[in-house]
Amino acid sequence: MRCRRDPLRHPPVRAHGPVRQEPVPIVDPVRSRSVPGPLDPAAALAELRAGNARCAALRQQYPHQDAARRAAVAVSQQPFATVIGCIDSRVPPELVFDQGLGDLIGVRSAGQALDEAVLGSVQFALEELHVRLIVVLGHERCGAAAAAVEHVRTGYPVEGHIERVVEELAPAARATRHLPGDWVENTVRANVDRVTRRLARDAAFADARIVGARFDLDTGMVAFHPA
Repeated sequence: MRCRRDPLRHPPVRAHGPVRQEPVPIVDPVRSRSVPGPLDPAAALAELRAGNARCAALRQQYPHQDAARRAAVAVSQQPFATVIGCIDSRVPPELVFDQGLGDLIGVRSAGQALDEAVLGSVQFALEELHVRLIVVLGHERCGAAAAAVEHVRTGYPVEGHIERVVEELAPAARATRHLPGDWVENTVRANVDRVTRRLARDAAFADARIVGARFDLDTGMVAFHPA
């Protein structure tokens, strides 16, 4: 039988002066990796797939939302993917992919409409934070796509700042006008492909892997387009 040391009779020996403690790495409970440390695009995409599978199955782990994670990312960040998504309230990237603080760069505009601010934000993530996976995330029943379809169908002008959004999505609406199936849905898919191709042709994103995807509001599943 092993005897326990009595702390009253045998107090621990203390060194003179404060005891130096080495920092303990924060271990990621989901990806089992220490923070920081960016993921390569293939591993990052695998993590997004796994996170979305948890979300769709309602088995979320809600990682990186505790005090320890907040303290860790308060001084630095190492996100592993950039998601260019829609402003739609039903498609927040962290929930869609079951991620938490410091995991994703979210760049959101109606219908994933591109402008210089969006492009500059994505480039900043790539160059300054070394985030090499870019996902263009469209979604079912997109209101911006529906507005573009209505504009192309009727020819009526669009007022205010929304005009800029509709102008960005109108080429996808025109390209799918005579395709079978739902026009808005076809516009969503065509717009994701169009944005993905535009990014791929831009020299600023030559070092990134760019993937298109669509989120199904009914099932919670993300379908990634063929790369």
